[in-house]
Amino acid sequence: MKIAIISDIHSNFDALKAVWEELNRVQPDEIYCLGDLVGYGAYPNETIEFISQNNIPTVMGNYDDAVGFDRESCGCASKNPDDIVLSASSLSWTKRHTSSANKTLLRKLPKSIKKEYYGCRILFVHGSPRSMNEYLFADRRKSTFQRIAKVADADYIFCGHTHLHYQKSVDNTMFVNTGSVGQPKTGDPRAGYVLLVLDSNKSTLEYRLVDYNVSAAAQSVRSNGLPEQFACQLENGK
Repeated sequence: MKIAIISDIHSNFDALKAVWEELNRVQPDEIYCLGDLVGYGAYPNETIEFISQNNIPTVMGNYDDAVGFDRESCGCASKNPDDIVLSASSLSWTKRHTSSANKTLLRKLPKSIKKEYYGCRILFVHGSPRSMNEYLFADRRKSTFQRIAKVADADYIFCGHTHLHYQKSVDNTMFVNTGSVGQPKTGDPRAGYVLLVLDSNKSTLEYRLVDYNVSAAAQSVRSNGLPEQFACQLENGK
Protein backbone atom coordinates (compact mmCIF):
# COMPACT_ATOMS: atom_id res chain seq x y z
CA MET A 1 0.00 0.00 0.00
CA LYS A 2 1.54 3.28 -1.17
CA ILE A 3 0.00 6.50 0.14
CA ALA A 4 1.05 9.95 -1.11
CA ILE A 5 0.33 12.95 1.09
CA ILE A 6 0.43 16.49 -0.26
CA SER A 7 -0.30 19.78 1.48
CA ASP A 8 -0.26 23.57 1.24
CA ILE A 9 -0.59 23.97 -2.52
CA HIS A 10 -1.55 27.65 -2.11
CA SER A 11 -2.86 28.21 -5.64
CA ASN A 12 0.46 27.20 -7.19
CA PHE A 13 -0.89 25.24 -10.12
CA ASP A 14 2.53 24.85 -11.74
CA ALA A 15 3.84 23.02 -8.67
CA LEU A 16 0.71 20.91 -8.37
CA LYS A 17 0.92 19.75 -11.98
CA ALA A 18 4.57 18.76 -11.55
CA VAL A 19 3.80 16.75 -8.41
CA TRP A 20 0.89 15.11 -10.20
CA GLU A 21 3.17 14.03 -13.04
CA GLU A 22 5.50 12.43 -10.50
CA LEU A 23 2.60 10.69 -8.77
CA ASN A 24 1.52 9.26 -12.11
CA ARG A 25 4.95 7.61 -12.28
CA VAL A 26 4.95 6.51 -8.62
CA GLN A 27 1.40 5.14 -8.87
CA PRO A 28 0.32 5.42 -5.22
CA ASP A 29 -2.77 3.49 -4.15
CA GLU A 30 -4.15 6.51 -2.31
CA ILE A 31 -3.51 10.27 -2.35
CA TYR A 32 -4.53 12.63 0.45
CA CYS A 33 -4.28 16.41 0.68
CA LEU A 34 -3.90 18.27 3.97
CA GLY A 35 -5.48 21.51 2.82
CA ASP A 36 -4.63 25.12 2.07
CA LEU A 37 -5.46 24.73 -1.59
CA VAL A 38 -5.63 28.50 -1.99
CA GLY A 39 -3.87 31.72 -0.99
CA TYR A 40 -0.72 33.53 -2.14
CA GLY A 41 -0.67 32.05 -5.65
CA ALA A 42 -2.51 33.07 -8.81
CA TYR A 43 -4.59 29.96 -9.57
CA PRO A 44 -7.16 29.31 -6.82
CA ASN A 45 -9.92 28.08 -9.14
CA GLU A 46 -7.67 25.81 -11.18
CA THR A 47 -6.25 24.26 -8.02
CA ILE A 48 -9.61 23.64 -6.34
CA GLU A 49 -11.10 22.19 -9.51
CA PHE A 50 -8.11 19.91 -10.12
CA ILE A 51 -8.30 18.46 -6.61
CA SER A 52 -12.07 18.03 -6.92
CA GLN A 53 -12.02 16.49 -10.41
CA ASN A 54 -9.36 13.99 -9.39
CA ASN A 55 -11.33 12.99 -6.28
CA ILE A 56 -8.44 13.61 -3.89
CA PRO A 57 -9.66 13.39 -0.26
CA THR A 58 -8.75 16.73 1.28
CA VAL A 59 -9.01 18.25 4.74
CA MET A 60 -9.82 21.90 5.28
CA GLY A 61 -6.89 24.26 5.81
CA ASN A 62 -7.16 27.62 7.49
CA TYR A 63 -6.95 29.39 4.13
CA ASP A 64 -9.66 27.16 2.67
CA ASP A 65 -11.84 28.07 5.64
CA ALA A 66 -11.13 31.79 5.29
CA VAL A 67 -11.83 31.93 1.56
CA GLY A 68 -14.76 29.51 1.60
CA PHE A 69 -16.54 31.42 4.33
CA ASP A 70 -15.34 34.90 3.23
CA ARG A 71 -13.72 35.57 6.59
CA GLU A 72 -11.82 38.74 7.44
CA SER A 73 -8.68 36.87 8.49
CA CYS A 74 -6.93 33.66 7.44
CA GLY A 75 -6.27 32.83 11.10
CA CYS A 76 -2.49 32.99 10.69
CA ALA A 77 -0.42 33.86 13.74
CA SER A 78 1.63 36.62 12.13
CA LYS A 79 2.85 39.32 14.52
CA ASN A 80 5.07 41.25 12.10
CA PRO A 81 3.06 44.24 10.76
CA ASP A 82 4.41 43.75 7.24
CA ASP A 83 3.39 40.08 7.25
CA ILE A 84 -0.09 41.00 8.46
CA VAL A 85 -0.51 43.45 5.57
CA LEU A 86 0.74 40.87 3.05
CA SER A 87 -1.54 38.17 4.43
CA ALA A 88 -4.54 40.49 4.25
CA SER A 89 -3.66 41.37 0.67
CA SER A 90 -3.44 37.69 -0.27
CA LEU A 91 -6.75 36.84 1.36
CA SER A 92 -8.55 39.77 -0.21
CA TRP A 93 -7.25 38.94 -3.71
CA THR A 94 -8.05 35.24 -3.34
CA LYS A 95 -11.61 35.85 -2.12
CA ARG A 96 -12.25 38.15 -5.08
CA HIS A 97 -10.83 35.69 -7.62
CA THR A 98 -12.35 32.45 -6.32
CA SER A 99 -15.71 31.52 -7.84
CA SER A 100 -18.77 31.02 -5.67
CA ALA A 101 -18.96 27.38 -6.80
CA ASN A 102 -15.38 26.77 -5.68
CA LYS A 103 -16.00 28.53 -2.37
CA THR A 104 -18.81 26.06 -1.85
CA LEU A 105 -16.38 23.19 -2.44
CA LEU A 106 -13.99 24.66 0.13
CA ARG A 107 -16.76 24.93 2.72
CA LYS A 108 -17.54 21.23 2.33
CA LEU A 109 -14.03 20.04 3.18
CA PRO A 110 -13.80 18.02 6.44
CA LYS A 111 -11.63 19.14 9.37
CA SER A 112 -9.90 15.74 9.50
CA ILE A 113 -9.80 12.34 7.84
CA LYS A 114 -9.04 9.09 9.66
CA LYS A 115 -8.16 5.83 7.90
CA GLU A 116 -6.86 2.40 8.85
CA TYR A 117 -4.66 0.13 6.73
CA TYR A 118 -3.22 -3.19 7.96
CA GLY A 119 -4.30 -2.21 11.47
CA CYS A 120 -2.35 1.08 11.21
CA ARG A 121 -4.45 4.08 12.25
CA ILE A 122 -3.72 7.24 10.26
CA LEU A 123 -5.05 10.74 10.97
CA PHE A 124 -4.85 13.51 8.38
CA VAL A 125 -5.21 17.12 9.57
CA HIS A 126 -4.05 20.55 8.48
CA GLY A 127 -2.52 22.20 11.56
CA SER A 128 -3.03 19.67 14.34
CA PRO A 129 -5.85 17.44 15.60
CA ARG A 130 -6.75 20.28 17.96
CA SER A 131 -7.02 23.11 15.45
CA MET A 132 -6.43 23.77 11.76
CA ASN A 133 -4.63 26.96 12.85
CA GLU A 134 -2.16 25.34 15.25
CA TYR A 135 1.47 25.48 14.14
CA LEU A 136 2.85 22.13 15.22
CA PHE A 137 6.56 22.83 14.76
CA ALA A 138 9.06 20.05 15.36
CA ASP A 139 10.61 21.89 18.32
CA ARG A 140 7.37 22.19 20.30
CA ARG A 141 7.59 20.71 23.78
CA LYS A 142 7.42 16.94 24.03
CA SER A 143 4.46 17.31 26.39
CA THR A 144 2.51 19.04 23.60
CA PHE A 145 3.03 16.08 21.28
CA GLN A 146 2.18 13.67 24.10
CA ARG A 147 -1.15 15.39 24.80
CA ILE A 148 -2.03 15.41 21.11
CA ALA A 149 -1.05 11.76 20.68
CA LYS A 150 -3.23 10.72 23.60
CA VAL A 151 -6.30 12.47 22.22
CA ALA A 152 -5.75 11.55 18.56
CA ASP A 153 -5.40 7.80 19.19
CA ALA A 154 -3.49 7.25 15.93
CA ASP A 155 -0.29 5.56 14.84
CA TYR A 156 0.45 8.28 12.29
CA ILE A 157 -0.58 11.93 12.36
CA PHE A 158 0.05 13.78 9.11
CA CYS A 159 -0.10 17.57 9.24
CA GLY A 160 0.94 20.61 7.22
CA HIS A 161 0.48 24.36 7.86
CA THR A 162 4.10 25.17 8.80
CA HIS A 163 5.47 24.30 5.32
CA LEU A 164 8.41 22.61 7.07
CA HIS A 165 8.88 18.85 6.80
CA TYR A 166 9.78 16.67 9.76
CA GLN A 167 8.95 13.29 11.25
CA LYS A 168 8.97 12.75 14.99
CA SER A 169 7.98 9.72 17.05
CA VAL A 170 6.36 10.44 20.43
CA ASP A 171 4.71 7.76 22.60
CA ASN A 172 4.36 5.33 19.68
CA THR A 173 2.75 7.98 17.48
CA MET A 174 4.63 9.18 14.41
CA PHE A 175 4.05 12.85 13.68
CA VAL A 176 4.80 13.78 10.06
CA ASN A 177 4.72 17.24 8.55
CA THR A 178 4.56 16.86 4.79
CA GLY A 179 6.08 20.22 3.90
CA SER A 180 4.51 22.25 1.10
CA VAL A 181 3.76 21.67 -2.56
CA GLY A 182 3.26 25.29 -3.50
CA GLN A 183 4.99 27.56 -0.99
CA PRO A 184 8.03 25.90 0.62
CA LYS A 185 9.81 27.66 3.47
CA THR A 186 12.96 25.54 3.61
CA GLY A 187 15.17 27.55 1.27
CA ASP A 188 14.62 24.95 -1.46
CA PRO A 189 12.04 26.09 -4.04
CA ARG A 190 11.09 22.57 -5.12
CA ALA A 191 7.64 21.15 -4.32
CA GLY A 192 7.56 18.68 -1.43
CA TYR A 193 5.36 15.75 -0.53
CA VAL A 194 5.55 12.51 1.50
CA LEU A 195 5.21 8.91 0.38
CA LEU A 196 4.17 6.34 2.99
CA VAL A 197 4.57 2.66 2.10
CA LEU A 198 2.70 0.22 4.33
CA ASP A 199 2.41 -3.53 4.42
CA SER A 200 1.47 -6.02 7.11
CA ASN A 201 5.02 -6.16 8.51
CA LYS A 202 6.64 -2.75 8.17
CA SER A 203 6.32 0.79 6.93
CA THR A 204 8.62 3.34 5.29
CA LEU A 205 8.37 7.11 4.99
CA GLU A 206 10.04 9.17 2.31
CA TYR A 207 10.07 12.93 1.86
CA ARG A 208 10.29 13.76 -1.84
CA LEU A 209 11.12 16.96 -3.70
CA VAL A 210 9.93 17.71 -7.22
CA ASP A 211 11.33 20.25 -9.68
CA TYR A 212 8.79 22.50 -11.36
CA ASN A 213 8.70 25.71 -13.39
CA VAL A 214 9.28 28.15 -10.52
CA SER A 215 9.80 31.05 -12.93
CA ALA A 216 6.36 30.53 -14.46
CA ALA A 217 4.72 30.41 -11.05
CA ALA A 218 6.50 33.58 -9.92
CA GLN A 219 5.58 35.36 -13.14
CA SER A 220 1.91 34.46 -12.72
CA VAL A 221 2.01 36.06 -9.26
CA ARG A 222 3.52 39.25 -10.68
CA SER A 223 1.25 39.47 -13.72
CA ASN A 224 -1.87 39.06 -11.59
CA GLY A 225 -1.03 41.97 -9.30
CA LEU A 226 -0.20 39.97 -6.20
CA PRO A 227 2.59 41.31 -3.93
CA GLU A 228 6.11 41.01 -5.31
CA GLN A 229 7.20 39.30 -2.11
CA PHE A 230 5.06 36.26 -2.94
CA ALA A 231 6.94 35.81 -6.21
CA CYS A 232 10.29 36.18 -4.43
CA GLN A 233 9.24 33.59 -1.84
CA LEU A 234 8.63 31.08 -4.62
CA GLU A 235 11.96 31.82 -6.25
CA ASN A 236 13.87 31.57 -2.97
CA GLY A 237 11.88 28.77 -1.37
CA LYS A 238 11.43 30.80 1.80
